[in-house]
Amino acid sequence: MPTVTLADPLVWSARRILLLGVTGSGKSTLAQRIESDCGIPAIDVDALAWRPGWIKAPDADLAAAAAAIAAGPSWVFDSTWSATLPAVLPRTELIVALDLPRVVSLTRLLARTARRLRTREPVCGENVETLRSVLSRDSILLWHARSFARKRAQVHAWGAEPGMPPLLRLRSAREIETWLGLLACGERSA
Repeated sequence: MPTVTLADPLVWSARRILLLGVTGSGKSTLAQRIESDCGIPAIDVDALAWRPGWIKAPDADLAAAAAAIAAGPSWVFDSTWSATLPAVLPRTELIVALDLPRVVSLTRLLARTARRLRTREPVCGENVETLRSVLSRDSILLWHARSFARKRAQVHAWGAEPGMPPLLRLRSAREIETWLGLLACGERSA
């Protein structure tokens, strides 16, 4: 199905939502808001994918966890990993692409990373970001730089691919807030 707009009733009624966007675009925050406002379980995919000590879970384990969750009646996956897609995409009712300008996602990422370094709050399960990890070759900041163009291309490709679930492309914080205001949360949680 092609890209849909805020006028399409599907964007108000979807119960199985997949968020797509570059690191720092606000996917996890949006998923948590949807859970809080609508009662749709937010799935932290990075927490499924990373074990303590930044050990990546085997793809088979990640796929099995995603399949078990995707079989449920409602969820919002806050990101995608290639291992999760075969289970999640066929059950997805709506893909919401957070296609924000690079400066917005990078600014958010910098602020979030600085906060996490200062507070040592757990991320990706039980892990913490350290100055060493931020300055390493595997840095979340470098990941943003390396993946931005690829994620944007993925948004465009998925929005044009006939076999994909409908895709709602949101390009600003205002559009995100508008969509949240349109969600039929009262009907879903009843």
